[in-house]
Order: sequence, then C-alpha cells, then structure tokens
Amino acid sequence: MKSPWKQLVLLMFSALAPIPASAQTAAPQTVSVDPALVAKANAGDAASQVLVADSYAAGKGVARDSKQLAADYKQAAAWYREAADQGHAGAQIHLAELYRDGMGVARDMAQAAGWYRKAAELGDAGAQGTLGMLYSMGQGVPHDDVEAYFWFDLAAAVKGPKQEQYAANRQNIGARITADELAQVQERVATWLAEHPRAGSTE
Repeated sequence: MKSPWKQLVLLMFSALAPIPASAQTAAPQTVSVDPALVAKANAGDAASQVLVADSYAAGKGVARDSKQLAADYKQAAAWYREAADQGHAGAQIHLAELYRDGMGVARDMAQAAGWYRKAAELGDAGAQGTLGMLYSMGQGVPHDDVEAYFWFDLAAAVKGPKQEQYAANRQNIGARITADELAQVQERVATWLAEHPRAGSTE
C-alpha cells in the first residue's frame, strides 16, 4: 500500500504532465494564402484576386466547421467581386454560383442571373448556356423562351463538352416559339456573333 505522501507526489506529477493534443482546444485555423499573391490581389490584379478567392473557397489544409466555412466563403465572395467588377468572366461565374447556392452571400437568384449575364455578354459559353436555362425556367429572370433560345444558340456555337446539350436545349426551346420570333432571334444571334468574334465558334 502506497503512503499518503507517495500518493500526493504522484498526483502532483500527473497534474504537471502535458495535455494530449486531442484534449486541447485547437486554435482557429485560417486559410494559408501566399503573401505575394495577396499583395498582387490588393494591388488590383484580377487574376490574383480570383486565385485568392479560390484559396478561401477551397479552404486548403484547413479542417472547417460550419462557422469557419461561412467565414471563408464570405472572404471568397469579396475577392471574386473585386475581380468580377473588373470584368473577369471567371470571377463573375464564381460569384454567380455563390449567389445561386447562398455561400458567403445571401442566396439570391436575381443576383446570380445578373452575374451570369455579365459573363455571358463577355462570350463565356458556359455562362450563356446557364443563362439560357434560367430564362427557360424563369429562375432569377422572367420566363422568356425567346431569350432562352438566344443564349442557347450562342452557347451551342462554341465547341466544348456541353455543345450538344446546348444544341438540344435550343431545339427544345425552338419548338415553343413562333416562326417570326425564331427569325428575329436568329438575326440577333448573327449580329451578336459578328460583333463578338471568338475562338471555338462553329459559325
């Protein structure tokens, strides 16, 4: 049997033992972003702003709870907006997706559609196809089959993995508009393509 003194000494030493890492309260982790990249982003470089935003959205190397996730997406949205306001199509699409999903910003389909439209007007086929879908369904924009056809037709004119899908969507929408509407929208498409020449177009 251990003496009371020995028991006391053992208790004192156990109290001084290091606490296992699993039992310690972890300090909040933050996303690691290259300081040089942040400096370029702060100087107004749109491509760098998108890369910083991507880092926050991905949360590289950080185990995130819902609170940290929300904070990181808020940062991502702010950086995407900086680049989107400068006319960076990729940033506009990412920002549209955040508004669509309510990540880092309040869910707002009208805002999402607005940012998709900006990228679509810059010639991004993916944004054009998405905008066509939004018009065909009336999400974030009024339902408008003629407008949906216009954007699907532009998207279908670009070679890519979704080209056939855009063409099929255009054909489906085309069956829902009149011959006069079809002629007018095709004229709009021809005018747009003449004013916005782009690589990968099949027309």
